[in-house]
Amino acid sequence: MRLVIALGGNALARRGEPLTAVGQRAQVRAAAAALAPLAAEHQMVISHGNGPQVGLLALQGAAYDPTRAYPLDILDAETEGMIGYLIEQELANLLPSDRCCAALLTQIEVDPRDPAFTHPSKPIGPLYSEPQAKRLERERGWSLARDGVHWRRVVPSPRPQRIFELGVIELLVNQGVIVICAGGGGIPSVRRGDGSLIGVEAVIDKDLASALLARELAADAFLMLTDVQAVYRNWDEPDAAAIRDTTPSELRGLSFAPGSMAPKVEAACEFVETTGGTAGIGSLADAQLILSGQAGTRVMRGAECP
Repeated sequence: MRLVIALGGNALARRGEPLTAVGQRAQVRAAAAALAPLAAEHQMVISHGNGPQVGLLALQGAAYDPTRAYPLDILDAETEGMIGYLIEQELANLLPSDRCCAALLTQIEVDPRDPAFTHPSKPIGPLYSEPQAKRLERERGWSLARDGVHWRRVVPSPRPQRIFELGVIELLVNQGVIVICAGGGGIPSVRRGDGSLIGVEAVIDKDLASALLARELAADAFLMLTDVQAVYRNWDEPDAAAIRDTTPSELRGLSFAPGSMAPKVEAACEFVETTGGTAGIGSLADAQLILSGQAGTRVMRGAECP
């Protein structure tokens, strides 16, 4: 079976904890332990989030010199390499020596006319109090939005259009290599008038980029693993209830939080509707159980739902 697995940024960095190198490696080691049994049995492509990490790098760069800070496309590449390296190393440590892993920097095309560039919505970086958020808006010109009881920086998140390294990814997967790619939604790039590529100031939604990857690779299953147990009806309400086996049409009739669960639901629906495969959403620790339908939320075509 060919699996595409998207690791949520919050699955790789506990919400509210400092983003230290030691803590990051510990989280990646736990993720690798959850994925190793699936990697031993199936073809696997892994993507990952980078919201907390790219936000931290942006904050560090602004502290150094706001006028010379690196743009988001370069920070996307830095975090893709950093997290990809950790996943590659920790997963390889758990697998037989003949099971190869490779982390690949991935450029993904976006439309420069995408309305997301004028309506920032992608949360990145650490959590702030409201007074801190207001100060950062004044001092750095950032856009900040409420995230639960806290605030986070939000940046443009254009829809992914095309994965430029797809042929390389396909080649590696066909050779039995576990590929870590499209991390953090990939490096957002646009075509210039002469046909050349240039990165742009944005962070592509990791789940939508991963869904595109899963569709293009004709994956049998697409799993989005995060720090929540499943998709819930009426999340954060007294009558909240986990959704188990469901269909795209059922999910499209419900409302979910933008910037968090809504992109995951949309990514799952697009994958199932396009390929007929199975999408799953749930906790990283339950990866195997989600694939077998014993945990999390599974999204399938109507005729395939029990």
